[in-house]
Amino acid sequence: MSISADLSEEGQQFVTERHLAILSTISPSGRIHSVPVGFTYADGVLRIITGDGTQKVRNIERAGHATVSQVDGIRWLTLSGPARIEREAEAVADAVARYAVRYRQPRVNPARVVIRVDVDSLLGSSGLRATSAPTEG
Repeated sequence: MSISADLSEEGQQFVTERHLAILSTISPSGRIHSVPVGFTYADGVLRIITGDGTQKVRNIERAGHATVSQVDGIRWLTLSGPARIEREAEAVADAVARYAVRYRQPRVNPARVVIRVDVDSLLGSSGLRATSAPTEG
């Protein structure tokens, strides 16, 4: 079963609502680096647009993993997996278009890149997970 299939209908809706989330990566010192982000999620792939060279980009290039958590009241969802940076114009344009649907059209940024997380772990409040989804935690 794919990770996307592990989300209930309510969970699928939750990742399209306009909420911010927290991206966590590992800093060079080994500490957790957490920052607020907007993200999109579809077909097991999580995308975040950001400027190249930021700490989160450098952390992902070094460690290759990321976790994103979204919370709204008692509803919460955490998505984790291997991460990489995409710099290709087509990948950036696709991520920007997805972001604009969920949030708003972002400002122009010629140094924009995409953080791509291929989600392999999903944790969440019970209403957001499909009933057959395994639980972790």
